[in-house]
Order: sequence, then structure tokens, then C-alpha cells
Amino acid sequence: MSTVVDAVNQLLNFPESIEKLVFPSRSNEGSENRGSIPVDILDTQKDYIFYMDVPGLSKSDIQVTVEDENTLVIRSNGKRKREESEEEGCKYVRMERKPTHKLMRKFRLPDNSNVSAITAKYENGVLTVTVEKLPPPPKSKTVEVAIS
Repeated sequence: MSTVVDAVNQLLNFPESIEKLVFPSRSNEGSENRGSIPVDILDTQKDYIFYMDVPGLSKSDIQVTVEDENTLVIRSNGKRKREESEEEGCKYVRMERKPTHKLMRKFRLPDNSNVSAITAKYENGVLTVTVEKLPPPPKSKTVEVAIS
């Protein structure tokens, strides 16, 4: 029975496994108190585009950096603010939304990434980071040399 459960778990984690192969993430290294930012990664002909849901944060709470020349780092130290009622006698009946902890994701970028041309845009709770691809290197010419 456990082999069936293991097979189902592997099948359900299949897209996550593909992401780890293409874009290995080091987000879980030493980050016990950090949350994980959900990410979609789109590979276009010109760019790698990262879409991250970060609701409840302002763009000033989010930092996008490149470390070690090819590691994209997205982090937030901001905390989601709870709405406080000004009326007396009001209290929360249910609180399911957890306050945002420190968030961080790291992605090792492919060799063809132009780290000097990274842009980020934050709109409606979604952070979009675009990493431009470098043009492919020119193909080397083969010159035949006559042997005398």
C-alpha cells in the first residue's frame, strides 16, 4: 500500500521536480522561519520571467538582488498589517490569514542570463521579475587549411 502512496506523491510533485532540475532553488537552506514565495517561471525566446504572488506587501518591502554573479534572490522582510477597527467592542471572530514572515527565494540563473538587464515590476500583489537572455555566441567558422 505504501508503494501506491509513494507513487501518487511522486506524481503530484512532478512539476516541482521539473523546476528543481531546470532552476535549482536554494530557498530552504537555513531558512526555518522563512516562508516560501509561490513562483511561476516562464522561459521565452528573449527572457526568463518569474511571477511571484506576494499579497499584502508593498513594493518597498520587497528586495530583488543578484548574488554570486548568477543567483537571483527575492526577499521580503515586510509584514502584512492587520486591519484594526476603530469601533469599540469589535474583535476578530476568526483569523486564518497568517502574518507574512520573512520571505526568500533563490534561483541559480542559467549561463545565458544577462544579470545586468534584470527588471522587476510589482502590481496587484504580483511581483514580475524579467531576466533578459544573452544572445547566443557566434558560431565559430571552420577554415580548411591545405596541407603542402
